[in-house]
Amino acid sequence: MGLLKGKFFGLRGTKLNLAISVTAGLDFLLFGYDQGVTGGLLTLPSFTATFPEIDTTKTDGLSQSQIDHKSTIQGISVASYNVGCFAGAILCIFIGNWLGRRKTIFLGSAIMVVGAALQASAFGLAHLIVGRVITGIGNGLNTSTVPTWQSECSKSHRRGQLVMIEGALIAGGICISYWIDFGFSFLSTSVAWRFPIAFQCFFALVILGFIMELPESPRWLVLRGREREATEVLAALSDLPEEDKFIQSEFATIKDTVLEMEKSSFKDLFTMDENRNFHRVVLAYVNQMFQQISGINLITYYAPFIYEQEIGLSGFLSRILAACNGTEYFIASLLAIFIIEKVGRRKLMLIGAAGMSGSMAILAGMSYLGGSGPGIVAAVFLFVFNSFFAIGWLGMTWLYPTEVVPLRIRAPANALATSANWAFNFMVVMITPVAFSSIGYQTYIIFAVINAAIVPCVYFFFPETAYRSLEEMDSIFRKTKSIFSLVKTAKNEPHHYGKNGELLIAHDQMSQRSTATSMTRTDGEGGSWRANRGYDGDQEKGTKDFVNSSGDGSPA
Repeated sequence: MGLLKGKFFGLRGTKLNLAISVTAGLDFLLFGYDQGVTGGLLTLPSFTATFPEIDTTKTDGLSQSQIDHKSTIQGISVASYNVGCFAGAILCIFIGNWLGRRKTIFLGSAIMVVGAALQASAFGLAHLIVGRVITGIGNGLNTSTVPTWQSECSKSHRRGQLVMIEGALIAGGICISYWIDFGFSFLSTSVAWRFPIAFQCFFALVILGFIMELPESPRWLVLRGREREATEVLAALSDLPEEDKFIQSEFATIKDTVLEMEKSSFKDLFTMDENRNFHRVVLAYVNQMFQQISGINLITYYAPFIYEQEIGLSGFLSRILAACNGTEYFIASLLAIFIIEKVGRRKLMLIGAAGMSGSMAILAGMSYLGGSGPGIVAAVFLFVFNSFFAIGWLGMTWLYPTEVVPLRIRAPANALATSANWAFNFMVVMITPVAFSSIGYQTYIIFAVINAAIVPCVYFFFPETAYRSLEEMDSIFRKTKSIFSLVKTAKNEPHHYGKNGELLIAHDQMSQRSTATSMTRTDGEGGSWRANRGYDGDQEKGTKDFVNSSGDGSPA
């Protein structure tokens, strides 16, 4: 670190944003790694020898009730991690705004190191479960905070891509865990499972080394009355002077939002005044819930188990396919990074849910038919399901909640929403072994129906947030009269920022719909010229952009 001198390691503009993105991305890489690493160990001989209570690979001579009991214990052991994550998310509600974004992430990462060490050193099931719960608490704190920190340090035109990169890194972490599991599966000693579990410490230690030297959220700084620091951070993020009009306009917008909500408290998560807090919290909560009840972690946690025990492949081939599945999952998630702003949040969620419903229906049919041919088709559609999920829902639930909830309650609201992710994650991971043991292929039918039901819910109730600043969403909700009018209100509201981050409506004009844009002057061609600034602090480019009389920022 001594080589990087000055505040924020001496970084500004694009380089500083990249440093924030890398650190935030490492947390989601760790998150994905944690989710995937256990699935590849459940059928490993050295692992089942250490924890025979959850060994479902040897069922000869056991009654159905005994098999079901082992499946239940396995589900509890795997899902105990999610219990910890849920507890961490709830804890974040009470300490998130007090500690700030960076300190909360530091605390979460430190707790994860302790939990990983306990898991890797386990010689009994209780020891393993305690380690998983502690690791989960740290991850719950991090996943409740990192998306908020990332979005509050981002501009609206890049926020979607940056958070979707985090989502892709979840898949990247899963991919890494599968391949490490596969690589160490050839060892006959306990190192085959202890090293993959211990490896998660690497990611957490890197985060611990860098997080406190990076900027705090400027919105949180304003919230705590540290306005001078907030302006300094905004200027550093855009690589502009603190006196620049763009920085001053952005700061004024943030400050106004903070002042309006300064008297809010935890109970305001459940109020329905002009800010419609409860409505917004419900959208964030349901968005996280939808991700989990889609059935994604049926595959993420149990992919090798499904290939081996449900489709009937060998252990070696099952681990190979699981690793390939994780790789394809990561590749598919990269597509969302490039289309999230162009296509928008709503369309991706709709496409993803429809595709997942169809995939689950085909999986049910193939599992019902059985045999080698249908087994191959089923294996393929595990890949297809992951692709639709990666494009439509993987990163979405870490982006969307941060965009719809207001600043003052953002930390507790996102923590509450994240708790939904872990609560329903626990439910799915817990019931999967039992469901496969009891109802077999019908498990897929349940998830097919659930995904089909998600489609109309998103269409009628979830507004588009692409190219919207966090403050614009406050304005949209204030103008909304009911849950049924929100989508239409969002469609009709003019944008304050353009697709390249340029300012279309300045702070002092946001309440005046009759004006076109700020920072403009009429030219001889009857159009208007505006400063076109990117998030990385590009200076005025002097390009002519024409704005129509409606002031919505679309080309005339």
